[in-house]
Amino acid sequence: MSKGNTTKITDELYAYVLAHNPPLDAVQRELIRTTWERFPDSAMMQSAEEQGPLLAFLVRLTGARHIVEVGTFTGFSALSMAQALPRDGRLIACDVSEEWTAYGREAWARAGVADRIELRIAPARDTLRAMPDEPHIDLAYLDADKVNYIAYWEELVPRLRQGGLIVSDNVLYGGAVVDPDATGGGAAIKEFNAHVAADRRMESVMLPVSDGITLSRKR
Repeated sequence: MSKGNTTKITDELYAYVLAHNPPLDAVQRELIRTTWERFPDSAMMQSAEEQGPLLAFLVRLTGARHIVEVGTFTGFSALSMAQALPRDGRLIACDVSEEWTAYGREAWARAGVADRIELRIAPARDTLRAMPDEPHIDLAYLDADKVNYIAYWEELVPRLRQGGLIVSDNVLYGGAVVDPDATGGGAAIKEFNAHVAADRRMESVMLPVSDGITLSRKR
């Protein structure tokens, strides 16, 4: 199978991409730096630097006013999306860690968007199930524990408005999705990807951005 014009992303090319994207502001950069300093063993869970401008772009593109994030970590992705929301827009951030999200709270306050973000510390599935059943979500960002991706998806899709968008992160899972012997998160993501591709309620496209993202629009 031909790879077409796929370009291998070297460190130099990656720096070039970042240099030609909208620049991160001081609060975003400080949050990234702090995350790597405080949580060096977990910092890879943070959305990649280029995903911040991408998420903000998608918020503006869809005209989103009601966003749900499943998996917040230290808050970089929530910050990026909240900054793109109108003043009366709202983002519900779902996570289970007070420790991680405390850094997000501080960054959101410094950036002046804390009033747009509602952090809910609880299992995300419980938070999603407590939301209204009718379609009301404009955009959802899925970046949490991989074994529950399908469960989160099934809670989000019925609550997504027509034309609404789900952005699913880590859909390549470091390449494990092409390993026939993948286990754990890799196996879970393979199952999730197949589930998404077969879901006729949505139209989806997978892109090799960072660790892979899938954009899914509700028909």
